[in-house]
Amino acid sequence: MSEKKSAMSAVRAACPGNAGAAAAGAVRILPVRAGAVWGAEALSEADAAALSAWLRKHEFKGEAGDTAWPQGMSSPVLLAGVGASGAFDAARWLRGWAAAGKALADAKADAGRVEGSVFDRLPDGAPSREALARLMAEGLGMGAYRFAKLRSGEGAAAIAVACTGGDFEEPAVRRAVERGALAADTVNEMRDAANLPANRFGPAELADFARKLAASAPGLSCKVYDEKALRREKAGALLAVGQGSDRTPCLVRLEYKPAKAAKGARPVALVGKAILFDAGGICLKPAKGMEWMQYDKCGGMAVLAAVVLAARLKLPRPVVAWVPAAENLPGGGAQRPGDIVTARNGKTVEVLNTDAEGRLILSDALDFAAEEKPAAIVDVATLTGAVVVALGHEASGVMGSDDALLAALDAASAACGERIWRFPMWEEYAKPLKGTFGDLRNMGAPGAAGTIAAGMFLKQFVPDGIPWAHLDIAGTAWNESAVAWGAAGATLAGARLLAAWLEAGEEN
Repeated sequence: MSEKKSAMSAVRAACPGNAGAAAAGAVRILPVRAGAVWGAEALSEADAAALSAWLRKHEFKGEAGDTAWPQGMSSPVLLAGVGASGAFDAARWLRGWAAAGKALADAKADAGRVEGSVFDRLPDGAPSREALARLMAEGLGMGAYRFAKLRSGEGAAAIAVACTGGDFEEPAVRRAVERGALAADTVNEMRDAANLPANRFGPAELADFARKLAASAPGLSCKVYDEKALRREKAGALLAVGQGSDRTPCLVRLEYKPAKAAKGARPVALVGKAILFDAGGICLKPAKGMEWMQYDKCGGMAVLAAVVLAARLKLPRPVVAWVPAAENLPGGGAQRPGDIVTARNGKTVEVLNTDAEGRLILSDALDFAAEEKPAAIVDVATLTGAVVVALGHEASGVMGSDDALLAALDAASAACGERIWRFPMWEEYAKPLKGTFGDLRNMGAPGAAGTIAAGMFLKQFVPDGIPWAHLDIAGTAWNESAVAWGAAGATLAGARLLAAWLEAGEEN
């Protein structure tokens, strides 16, 4: 079966006077907040009256993610809820526009339009119009996405959304829309790869994909450590996880060097877990839900997306992504509970549970990253089920060694609408990780603080003096079924957060 592009929307800000951008029949998208419709002033008198009557009858309040198609209008109108009350929240604003993108895709619309007058009423605490326009473009583009590469007879349904008039005639706002559209396109491109099942995307395919990414923008380069190279490097933890599969592990290094980097600027290192399929190893997972276990590569795909986006946005800071890739299968050569493996930094690890494999592959990748003495390291992983118990699917867990770095990630979270929540890292949490026969064990106390224990384990592989943070995206990386603001499959949680942090230019 030949591969095709998946469905998504093309969001573009029309230049002043470009009447063709708002084609006749295009769906007009109007945001609704606390029952008030923004941009209704642009409607004809008859349409405004019809809309008012519809709103009175249906009491549409504009909860973030709610959409509606009011009847009685002379041309199609889509209402997009961006928040029912309270101060501005970027996550709700983003979710509302994503739901609009999905509603357009579900309705098989060819075109949509947003007029600049939607920014005439801004809630308390709202950022600049440029920031709102960028989030709008990102939401529309990501919401319209659906994974269709492997569906026979189904092509890519591109929806053109034009942003015209009013604030969109300002060059800065148009640029913001363009950057938001670029971010959505990049994230969606990576979602296509993240959604591929394991029989079509193993460690070798991920390496080939990274090599192709290196050719997608100036300043990108790729190096792949195959099994032989990993043995030379004594990456024993990564190799141990992959030894149960016939498809050997690898380590991908994707680097972005800006053309005009600041003199002496040290790179930021991003590390992402890529388990191409996680059966749990010898500690086999239950069959129910295992069909989603290609999702365990989403941390790796998120950091690849962040580096590629940095290059495509031409950010001034150098960035390096390290992606350890393996399959965790229960083959005859698989590691066993009770095995003791030696990580690249020389520490020995007792493997109490082979399904706690992500921290093992990350430990070696963190050591590679730290060796380059980066300005900071941020790792991203679908690491623990415990984070879903703690936070559900509304936020990713974050923890780390440096308050300034964590504060910068908090600021990026507030700006881009990807929620994170900080966990403590008190030294007492490290005590259950002390090994009986080795230096460490790969599990903490049973049933207690599993997310924190995993973070404390990773901390042992980052030298003091390097600011480090860990993002656990196990609850935010994947939709098992479609939601109002997104399709089933990979969300690429973490990618835009990292890009927003890099773009803010925080020195950590």
